[in-house]
Amino acid sequence: MERSEAYGFSGAISGAFLLSCLLFAAVSRRQRGPYMDEVFHVPQAQAYCHGRFLQWDPMITTLPGLYLLSVGVVKPAAWLLGWTGSVVCSVGMLRFINLLFSAGNFYLLYLLLFKIHQKNKAVSGFQRILSALTLAIFPTLYFFTFLYYTDPGSVFFTLFAYLMCLYGNHKTSALLGFCGFMFRQTNIVWTVFCAGNVVAEKLNEAWKVELQKKKDEKISSRKGSFSDLTRILQFLVEYLISPKNLVTLIALTWPYIILVSLFFVFVFINGGIVVGDRSSHEACLHFPQLFYFLSFTVFFSFPHLLSPAKIRKFLLSVRKHPVQYSLITVISLFLIWKFTYVHKYLLADNRHYTFYVWRKVFQRHELVKYLLVPFYIFTGWSFADALKSKSIFWILMYFACLIAVTVPQKLLEFRYFILPFLIYRLNIPFLSLYRQLLELAFYILVNAVSFYLFLNRTFKWENSDEEQRFMW
Repeated sequence: MERSEAYGFSGAISGAFLLSCLLFAAVSRRQRGPYMDEVFHVPQAQAYCHGRFLQWDPMITTLPGLYLLSVGVVKPAAWLLGWTGSVVCSVGMLRFINLLFSAGNFYLLYLLLFKIHQKNKAVSGFQRILSALTLAIFPTLYFFTFLYYTDPGSVFFTLFAYLMCLYGNHKTSALLGFCGFMFRQTNIVWTVFCAGNVVAEKLNEAWKVELQKKKDEKISSRKGSFSDLTRILQFLVEYLISPKNLVTLIALTWPYIILVSLFFVFVFINGGIVVGDRSSHEACLHFPQLFYFLSFTVFFSFPHLLSPAKIRKFLLSVRKHPVQYSLITVISLFLIWKFTYVHKYLLADNRHYTFYVWRKVFQRHELVKYLLVPFYIFTGWSFADALKSKSIFWILMYFACLIAVTVPQKLLEFRYFILPFLIYRLNIPFLSLYRQLLELAFYILVNAVSFYLFLNRTFKWENSDEEQRFMW
């Protein structure tokens, strides 16, 4: 990092943290007590603060990583600063943990952008800082910086594990992956993703040797054709059934294998992936979740994925491959028809964006969900097109993890999309400075609207005197 870039990054992260502190104070003044899921998280953390580690609220569905870390930070800080009484594990003090995670996420995002795009000499230091700042205030994640939720910590440990994986520190990466798992069980998928990065790199090296042997330049230049995909899948099977190759891959990924094995032991002993209340967190094959995620990604990455040139390119692709797109359309319609689930929370809780998206769009008419299929296909094409700089094995591995982390979820909840979105966004090429600024301005606008609604547009339910606030 050059000195000017170091100064610029220090200024950006310091300024962002200061503004976040001011916003944190505003949120804490308006909402002093626990709100929404904080009603479960805060008392649990306070029980740990008082040494009651055997106490557990059965309504909590995640492991106690957030509470253990909070006690590990707050207790020493209170001892050093001489704090006593209720302030030690107050709501505000616990929420402040996530403000620290937010600053850490900013730093990790910058380091990841630097590492992933280090070969692109055309990217300036200012662009890296700007992109890191943009992702650090990604609206769905940034909102929960100011509440005591698991999301900022979950993202922190997962991104840290990914960074260590890219630098080849796989034992450290697996350990950090375990910390991420302790915040949210589905983060085990991103441990598999880290292992998949190693496997994809080895596969890509072997594939290049295969191409060189057969002197077949057409395959590498026509990566998207169906015949090439068949050839690649055949190569993949042949590579993975070789004992020598398997031993090599196991030797490289054994820390991740141990962690995934421990995960399966946990699932067996626990009787499922969810701890506590399972009635509202049933796993199912909710394939339209993939379509919702693609739409969510296009919305928040429109400077990357939407342009007249991309639309023309997509239409040209449809004209060239009508049979393939017809087949994709039929499969998409079938998946929507047979695998669409509507969670009771989605219909009942009017404090979230998803409630209004569902009511204003999907509930307008029974046919709406089917009429959106052409848009879903475009979003899927644009999504994949932005990853064309990555190897085919990395793309297959990422999509496998994306499906694993989204499809089993019955509830449409934008928070579940945070990590797959960030990892995707980190790996697509940089835009022009103008488009980067447009993306940043859009995130600032969405955040401003969200916080304005949360702080100023309170309302009450008929059967409750408690003040309700609109949130992600």
